[in-house]
Amino acid sequence: MPAAEARTQGGQLDLHENDGQLALEIAGLSGKYRSIINWGGGAQRILDQYGTVLLELPDDGSMTRPEALRGDIRRILLESLPAGTVQWGKKLVSATAIGQGRHELTFADGESAVSELLVGAEGTWSKVRSLLSDEKPTYAGMSYLDTYLHGVDQRHPEAAKAVGSGAMKSLVPGKGFLAHREAGDVIHTYVVFHRPVEWFAEIDFADADIARKRIADEFDGWAHELLSLITDAETGPILRSIYQLPNRHQWDRIPGVTLLGDAAHVTVPGGDGANLAMLDGAELGQAIASHPDDPETALAAYEKVMFPRSEAAAIAAHELIELIFGAGAPQGLINLFKRN
Repeated sequence: MPAAEARTQGGQLDLHENDGQLALEIAGLSGKYRSIINWGGGAQRILDQYGTVLLELPDDGSMTRPEALRGDIRRILLESLPAGTVQWGKKLVSATAIGQGRHELTFADGESAVSELLVGAEGTWSKVRSLLSDEKPTYAGMSYLDTYLHGVDQRHPEAAKAVGSGAMKSLVPGKGFLAHREAGDVIHTYVVFHRPVEWFAEIDFADADIARKRIADEFDGWAHELLSLITDAETGPILRSIYQLPNRHQWDRIPGVTLLGDAAHVTVPGGDGANLAMLDGAELGQAIASHPDDPETALAAYEKVMFPRSEAAAIAAHELIELIFGAGAPQGLINLFKRN
């Protein structure tokens, strides 16, 4: 990225007490985090395809999983760093081992650098991962389509009423809407399909109107206020295809390099991805600080904890996706909310 503001960071994120919030506490940012929470945004609503409310849960005002914009969370993290810590516009092209735990990094601008300790934190398509693992992400069989509505109370009152003050889900087996009321009078919607990647390749996303119509046609007969999340969207649908690594993705200890976040354990969306990445980073930092003269001991200690945690999260994420979009949708999710 050329700068911190170069692109949006996506929608709201609920940080969990046991990982995302813990990472912010370790970083001394709990107070700043509280200042960016979208209080009330944790409400939950499930609708059927005709717009009938099947389940309604208010935001309880607790700190268990409060909602905040990803961009705001990222901002407070960046602002906590000394000036110049992040070097923007440095797209990594390759990483090559050169011995004694060091690696040569080559960037798209033609520059290079040599690392003493290398942490691959560059997401699903990590270049650093190849130093540790031959695994490559595979398509998970599902994709999300991003849409946005702005000024919803005045300009899109039907959609605003349907979504409510927090999250709204309207699901049938294999597809549906996951919408969220965000700060700033915005509704951010993920339209979700379990379809092969080739199905999406046939949609002309370069023409927003054609793409909107093609997607909306898949929901023929659904309530108008739900369809409007697609047809009235003020941005063209953005395809977010979901890729995953094996649930038990691990590697042997190789000197001078490790991975965190999606680079280490990308999987289907189960609500833990960003939370795990933040805790990975916090615990890795603690391990390095505890062994400043012995990075290998630090990396080994970090991976020993991270591997089983990420495996358990990946298994749970697959179970949740099956619950949400499987043959019993939406009843499986309704039952889950009632149990909790």
